Amino acid sequence: MENIDKKTVASFDIQYLRFLDENSKPTQNFPDFANDPETLISLYKKMAFTRALDNKAVNLQRTGKMGTYPSTQGQEAVGIGTGSALNKDDVYCPYYRESGALLQRGVSMTEILAIWGGDERGNLFEHAQQDFPTCVPIATQCLHAAGIAYAIKYRKEKRAVVTSIGEGGTSKGDFYEAMNFAGVNMLPVVFVVNNNQWAISVPRDIQTGAKTIAQKAIAAGIESIQVDGNDVIAVRKAVLDALDRARNGKGPTLVEAITYRLCDHTTADDASRYQPPEEVKAAWKIEPIARLAHYLESQGLWSKEKEAELQQECSTEVEKAVQAYIAMPKDKPEAMFDSLYAELPEALLDQRDEAGGKQ
Repeated sequence: MENIDKKTVASFDIQYLRFLDENSKPTQNFPDFANDPETLISLYKKMAFTRALDNKAVNLQRTGKMGTYPSTQGQEAVGIGTGSALNKDDVYCPYYRESGALLQRGVSMTEILAIWGGDERGNLFEHAQQDFPTCVPIATQCLHAAGIAYAIKYRKEKRAVVTSIGEGGTSKGDFYEAMNFAGVNMLPVVFVVNNNQWAISVPRDIQTGAKTIAQKAIAAGIESIQVDGNDVIAVRKAVLDALDRARNGKGPTLVEAITYRLCDHTTADDASRYQPPEEVKAAWKIEPIARLAHYLESQGLWSKEKEAELQQECSTEVEKAVQAYIAMPKDKPEAMFDSLYAELPEALLDQRDEAGGKQ
């Protein structure tokens, strides 16, 4: 038999992080922020508000009052954990399933509803004005984030960029190109992957052969970690650590959050056609809101009375946002040409006039 001289030139591990298990039991000592009851209650309330907004948005679409909407049901810990980790002067480049993170960034419910009602003025956030608009094209926001991070590093600013994406989007070339650019240039950017197990109607094991999504960062020379995406403490801790690395010149990180999509891909979808019902039933037992609620109750920090008050508050705030959204005056048709260029090309001037009713 021929002797072949082979040796290992590199090896890698993917670490997994969790603080609250499926039974709401601590798995290890909490990070400092999670030892503060008010912080945990705030994270819980934000997840509850996100779900309330999602439910109302779906109903608005079903009654013809809004366009297609992508719910975050079952994935609230990813958005809230991510959004709560960002500093005010950081930059966020969201993908489309990010109502929770947007709320954490100070984006109003009315602005979020306007976005999905087809009014681009919703993306002109009153707060967090340097954050990028909600990105519907798959994975292009990762390239935007890498570019912004390059500018931040060039200017020697001590801040960072976070971008989010679904696990299906990590099979796109844009995602790999953004990671490669970030890795080569040691950019202050964090890629947060919402691994909700379904890329539209395609299960995770069909859309990629990678054992983990986190390992996709290895080829780009990027640090990575996998976290329990139904544990808001774990998500926030992982993103906080990644942002700290980024701001201190230690380069980019990929955070893979394992969760489950307890809703249709969007309101244009019917997930019951492809998601196994037993899989969905099992996922409901470990979803993030109930997990944190049970822990808070076990610590004497939450009760049925407080829950009833919270649900009433959610209902009131969401209804106010809906009324403000419905009352928004319609934008002019010619507005679609605005903000595309610093100076509108001559070829589009006539089209703009025509859209505005000018001959």
